[in-house]
Amino acid sequence: MPPPAPLAIRVGTRASALALTQTGHVAAVLEAAPGLSAELVRITTDGDRLTGSLVALGGTGVFVTALRDALLDGRCDVAVHSLKDLPTGAAAGLVIAAIPERADPRDALCARDGLTLAELPAGARVGTGSPRRAAQLLAARPDLAVVDIRGNVDTRLRRVAPGDLDAVVLAAAGLARLGRLAAATELLDPAVMSPAPGQGALAVEARAADATGAGDTGPRSALARALAALDHAPSRLAVTAERALLARLEAGCAAPVGVHARATAAGLVLEAVVCRPDGGAQLRRSRTAALPPEVPTDGSVVAARLAAAHALGVELADVLLASGAAALAGLGTR
Repeated sequence: MPPPAPLAIRVGTRASALALTQTGHVAAVLEAAPGLSAELVRITTDGDRLTGSLVALGGTGVFVTALRDALLDGRCDVAVHSLKDLPTGAAAGLVIAAIPERADPRDALCARDGLTLAELPAGARVGTGSPRRAAQLLAARPDLAVVDIRGNVDTRLRRVAPGDLDAVVLAAAGLARLGRLAAATELLDPAVMSPAPGQGALAVEARAADATGAGDTGPRSALARALAALDHAPSRLAVTAERALLARLEAGCAAPVGVHARATAAGLVLEAVVCRPDGGAQLRRSRTAALPPEVPTDGSVVAARLAAAHALGVELADVLLASGAAALAGLGTR
């Protein structure tokens, strides 16, 4: 008797080169899991269709909503997002089923003539579509001219040319995934350019019923097991703290807020910055939380570690709010 045909998993993705590369890595892992095959389903989002700055388009969610709709109406079974683009609010019926191991969260300066941020001449034109990057660039170098740009990685890199831009700032992780990291002339230290919450990480979103079926015996349990195996606990821990801070600040992915979580011997360290949009003032604060010892087979310990990470993000956000972050950056408060 022939073995049963593998369950075909439709993996939703944006159609950009970077999105297809990122999603391809996830699809390859699912394809290698017993009982599964994978195929990509390309979805066009508002962020792909509409022109203008991301801030004008609403920032948070412009690359996400169409993928979530495709999940909910059954056109795909999982969707792969850049985690920094994902709103912090829960989507009814969906869960972040896996966060693969995070890549380098830093930002990369890609400048002409191999220049670093400190070496750019006065008045240099630096392109970015991110208010977070723009504010921190101006905080470090108020003499720069920051130019609002859009487009995929190659489009932005091509603008670094005489008569146009002296440099652009892009995510190091995206450059690395596309094999373009050599274009970076400097990887910016988080003390200078704090990353976006979740930057460098991917989110694999699925319908809640599919993601929680690992103990079932039906064919879809293979998907739940594969998603559980794809999840990287340290990466989930770090981005949980970062996203908790963003949610507490009531700030979207377009806000001038940077945050970086890292594990140390003392526990989980969370460092954050909130900037005035023009870079003329900023608040930098940090907090550390001890974590319960890691016991991989104990689900209650995993939950306790994630709860501690979430609490750390809320605590640091409250410190920032008490220091005037809402007024500084125009953030909401709870």
